[in-house]
Amino acid sequence: MTNRGTTQPLLDQLHQTHHTVGLGRKKFRRSKSTPVGEIAPVEINEIKNDQSLLRSKSILDKLHPSIRKVIVYLVIYLGIGTICFYFFRSKIKGKKIDGVLDSLYFCVVTMTTVGYGDLVPNSATTKLLACVFVFSGMALVGLVLSKAADYLVEKQETLLIKALHIGCRVGPSEILEEIETNKVRYKCFMVAAFLIMLIIIGTVVLTRAEKFDTVDAFYCVCATITTLGYGDKSFSTKAGRIFAIFWILTSTLCLGRFFLYVAEWNTEKRQKEIVKWVLSRRTTNVDLEEADLDDDGVVGAAEFVIYKLKEMGKINQHDVAAVLKEFESLDIDQSGTLSTADLTLAQSS
Repeated sequence: MTNRGTTQPLLDQLHQTHHTVGLGRKKFRRSKSTPVGEIAPVEINEIKNDQSLLRSKSILDKLHPSIRKVIVYLVIYLGIGTICFYFFRSKIKGKKIDGVLDSLYFCVVTMTTVGYGDLVPNSATTKLLACVFVFSGMALVGLVLSKAADYLVEKQETLLIKALHIGCRVGPSEILEEIETNKVRYKCFMVAAFLIMLIIIGTVVLTRAEKFDTVDAFYCVCATITTLGYGDKSFSTKAGRIFAIFWILTSTLCLGRFFLYVAEWNTEKRQKEIVKWVLSRRTTNVDLEEADLDDDGVVGAAEFVIYKLKEMGKINQHDVAAVLKEFESLDIDQSGTLSTADLTLAQSS
């Protein structure tokens, strides 16, 4: 294998780290208990002033950057789309209720690719506008709204874990470990529950606002959230379209995230099965030969870890070679170890 001669310094460093990790953890824990310094009266007044300024901020400033970005992009997209389609509303045929409401509703239906057919472009200009807005809308949903949905789901994971462990004392470290272990599974459960709630709400609203029977309402809900959009059943009342503006965007995005999380869950399960197989299978002489990177006839802990990680598919030889290349570029004095002097020389050069 390549770079066998240059791996020994790195392996020695990993081996030393393996033996001293306990000491490092103790030092880190002691550093976390640093006492809080005293606060002068002037500083207290400054803190109070800062808190009053924080309270005076708008609601938008208190939101997470991902949510703010979604709101800004969504307002810009829907605002431009509504204005454009309202200006050319006479070139759109179908059942119309209100100019602004119909334009906003048509913009959402186009953005989510539902396409009922109850409102359709009827001129070259509106057809070209629809083409522009369907592509930009799909990009907005895929790049911006999906990230915001991931953020909201992850924010609820802690609440879900606490709910599952009612009556038990669950500390922050246990919650973090539980999230890291079953993150994708919890995402699937949460999005599935939210999706079921949206389906029920949509079915109830369609039976009340659009006067559909239960079967037709459920049929329209399924055709909407899957973006099938046959068009034989759709929102045709003012109350229904107001509801659809919010519900269509939320439900179609929720279904898309659900299938994505299911795919991630299956991939994670396969990866765990591979890891379990690698750790449970018997180690042979061939494995020792492959793991012996420096050809010294013995396999150290660092070499064994690297070999097992490669078997699990978590790293490959290209990754190892890239790390060794970076190590060699930082090891200016060619001593086989890195020091502060090496980093200073590397940065200056």
